[in-house]
Amino acid sequence: MHFLTSKIEFPDVSEASFEGLLAIGGDLSSERLIYAYSNGIFPWFDDEEPLLWWSPDPRFVLFPEELKISKSMKQILKKNEFKVTVNKDFKTVIEECALAKREGQNGTWITEKMIEAYLKLHQLGYAKSVEVWQNHKLIGGLYGVDLGNNIFCGESMFTKVSNASKVGFITFVQESNYKLIDCQVYTKHLESLGAKNIPRTKFLKFL
Repeated sequence: MHFLTSKIEFPDVSEASFEGLLAIGGDLSSERLIYAYSNGIFPWFDDEEPLLWWSPDPRFVLFPEELKISKSMKQILKKNEFKVTVNKDFKTVIEECALAKREGQNGTWITEKMIEAYLKLHQLGYAKSVEVWQNHKLIGGLYGVDLGNNIFCGESMFTKVSNASKVGFITFVQESNYKLIDCQVYTKHLESLGAKNIPRTKFLKFL
């Protein structure tokens, strides 16, 4: 296992474990995060763990042209009950994602340090939020990293009203010009929307 120092560098992703764990330690500086995402690496850890860096193989991604929208979702989108915005309230979105309860998880990996780090990325123009509103209330959203290379690296989403986060995700994908949405690791929810696993080598070529 590789232990990082203050120097902003990572081992080759081919050295990651079977689960995708690549390195331990380092920091969450904007420089390191940008370097990491540019090389297919992302942080994922909780308060009781050291800083862990991952590069899974295969990689779970969505090609926008393969986005699947069910008949029921098409009906919901047609009703225009929700308003979707981009970068209107990044801070609240990431805080709500941290509070969201998830099946099989007792706590959150979106720690205070993570929130602070991604807020800085947002201020620098490298992190983006999507908000979903109903009657002027924020009821869903998602956030992720955009390095300006036509790839959006999704991090987390939350919803307070059924289907709100789905509406936000679908609208964002349809209205953006990304060639790839990085979903990182498999989830049944995103698989239903068309995401699939591809080899890490193929993903890195897109980067």
